[in-house]
Amino acid sequence: MADHSPEDNRLALKVVFYGPALSGKTTNLMQLHSLLNPQRKGELMVLETRDDRTLFFDMLPIGLKGDSGLDLRLKLYTVPGQVQHDSTRKAVLSRADAVVFVADSQTSQQDNNATAFGNLEENLEKVGLDIDTLPMAVQFNKRDLPGVVGDTELQQRWAETPWAPLQMASALHGKGVLETFRILLDRLYTEVDREFALDTDHGIDRDTFIRQLSAASEEIRA
Repeated sequence: MADHSPEDNRLALKVVFYGPALSGKTTNLMQLHSLLNPQRKGELMVLETRDDRTLFFDMLPIGLKGDSGLDLRLKLYTVPGQVQHDSTRKAVLSRADAVVFVADSQTSQQDNNATAFGNLEENLEKVGLDIDTLPMAVQFNKRDLPGVVGDTELQQRWAETPWAPLQMASALHGKGVLETFRILLDRLYTEVDREFALDTDHGIDRDTFIRQLSAASEEIRA
């Protein structure tokens, strides 16, 4: 549910990183902040508890200008994965335009992944969003650890869902983070262009939307 201000010619989109506790949501956001073009991102805010876990949310606004002067901004948040913070998860999820679900690849964490995904579906419904139509990318993180579920098994398990293929990542080492983000942007563009005619009215085509919002620092220097 995009925040559109025609008077200011501004459009703000909200992306939420969701998933079980310690799956790597905050690490994904911190890596994005490190990797993205510094001209297109703001200050990363991280709120932590005494046990170093995210309590509320992280926010990373990035944006671009369309030919029409449209100021398009993307705000990225994470939610706390701990069970006791469900009300915070609902609050952050409210009016989301897209979701990245970050799962833990370790075999021992598959039940937690399923519980968190069920919680996402329930909370989306509570805030008036439909998981079947909301743009979403699913990432299986921590591929660098021993004891992870095999790539082929995971892809087959999710093959019949709208979120296939899955994205594999090791966010701690920056691998798969930008790729996941670009998949998400591609799916998000379809919905936003349908509602706000980004291409025809503002000169922002799909390639521009993805390329500029996900341009990495090294790509700018090349």
